[in-house]
Amino acid sequence: MSIQVGLCGFPVSRHRYFESFKVVELQQTFYHPPELATVRKWQKEKPERFEYTMKAWQLITHEPSSPTYRRLRMKIPPQARTRYGSFRPSDEVLAAWAKTREVARTIGCRIILFQCPASFSPTEENRENLHRFFSSIEREGLRFAWEPRGSWSSEQVRSLCTELDLIHAVDPFSRASTHGEPAYYRLHGIGGYRYRYTVKELKALKGFCPETSNTYVMFNNVSMYENALEFLALLGEVGK
Repeated sequence: MSIQVGLCGFPVSRHRYFESFKVVELQQTFYHPPELATVRKWQKEKPERFEYTMKAWQLITHEPSSPTYRRLRMKIPPQARTRYGSFRPSDEVLAAWAKTREVARTIGCRIILFQCPASFSPTEENRENLHRFFSSIEREGLRFAWEPRGSWSSEQVRSLCTELDLIHAVDPFSRASTHGEPAYYRLHGIGGYRYRYTVKELKALKGFCPETSNTYVMFNNVSMYENALEFLALLGEVGK
């Protein structure tokens, strides 16, 4: 068993980040993937054993009505708005996947996270879109983590993740992962982003990590940097 501790994004300079952590989940790739020259720079400057995971481009998972599209550096024509997001079987979604895959290949990423908005509910259409998307794209050795939110039941998620070979990404303080290895945890803060975890809660977090497989623990709260360092200290990893 190993526990990989990191943050969702860089709250401090990359140089400072590399001194303490061995993994980061890239967030820029969700809003609008950076130029490949930038990605190559990130890959070149990282320490030898450092790992990047990344969020898939929002054009795959989120519809243009999402407020996250405000950070998208391209215009969506009004007549094309229904062709984006929700894993739709469209050329636009497939093009967004091709760009996501290109960035992942360039930076050496092994895990791509597909985070869905709460509005992506377990309708028949959405389930069919998930099946069609993940059954058709080339994985090329990549692992896919899916973070559903909203009204998906544990059984619905378990069934889809089993059929489509997906890791069920979760905040372990909210629900248990139903399928997939390695475990992939995203800590959003208990009750909200501004929450700071207590030592007692960090000890509980350690207990959530499976003893028989590896676990990624990615903090995504306002105190993510401090909490992650505290968790590393609890694991005895500080300074290693």
